[in-house]
Amino acid sequence: MTTSQDFPQQGPQDDAAELSQWERFGVDTTTPHSARVYDYWLGGKTNFPPDRAMGQAIEQAVPSVKEMAKANRAFQGRAVRHLAREHGIRQFLDLGTGIPTSPNTHEIAESVSPGTRVVYVDNDPIVLAHARALMVSSPASRTTYIHADLRKPEELFADPALTSTLDLSRPVGLLMIAVLMLIADEDDPWGRVAALRDALPAGSCIALTTPTPDFDPEAVGKVAEAARAGGMTLVPRSYDDVVRFFDGWELVEPGVAPVLAWRPDGEPPADPKAAYYWGGVAIKR
Repeated sequence: MTTSQDFPQQGPQDDAAELSQWERFGVDTTTPHSARVYDYWLGGKTNFPPDRAMGQAIEQAVPSVKEMAKANRAFQGRAVRHLAREHGIRQFLDLGTGIPTSPNTHEIAESVSPGTRVVYVDNDPIVLAHARALMVSSPASRTTYIHADLRKPEELFADPALTSTLDLSRPVGLLMIAVLMLIADEDDPWGRVAALRDALPAGSCIALTTPTPDFDPEAVGKVAEAARAGGMTLVPRSYDDVVRFFDGWELVEPGVAPVLAWRPDGEPPADPKAAYYWGGVAIKR
């Protein structure tokens, strides 16, 4: 099995030889990738000059974007804990995993209930390299990583690594954190999510976030424009568009809300719309 030690730990000072080493493993270091841009915002080291350039271009439009990325990550932690504690979810399917940043989904879930099973899914070779080495569960639990595309749900649910890890006759927590923005409207993200929902049994839950223009249309418009200029798809979506992703499932209070305002730890935020993301959790009754 390939481990992260087989790959260079890419940082700002790495030279062309190390970039070439990544490229030999199928990593395109010449164009930005959403997982690596996000890694840059979170202070990680697995990113390249195009990723940092994209991250900085977006920062020019939204100077607080790094704090927003952290707020989005914090929502994920609260949502996983809620699903484990309040809904008894012991299996998670984490789509668009990104480069591992502790605490990961399995670490959060296991802090509530040891014995959790987690399948991580992404389509970036760098995520593959790190996931297999870093996402190590406790002896009572099990984690698996699948290199796949969420736009092909039929292939995903037929993958033996998924079916041998998750019992699809029992409830699953489906996580789509800041990933649906990468699917253009013409690729029908709502239909893709509907196929994922339909594959899950009653009692399953969805937790998702996605950036929105609703709080600052001008700034978010500049972000989308910068992404397009860099060759990335980034589609911010309105409240009504986000609600559609939960179609037919029962939203958990407070429904679709700004991520900062969704069941915050401690005091409610002074400005719940300071992070330009909608987030929500729903259950299949």
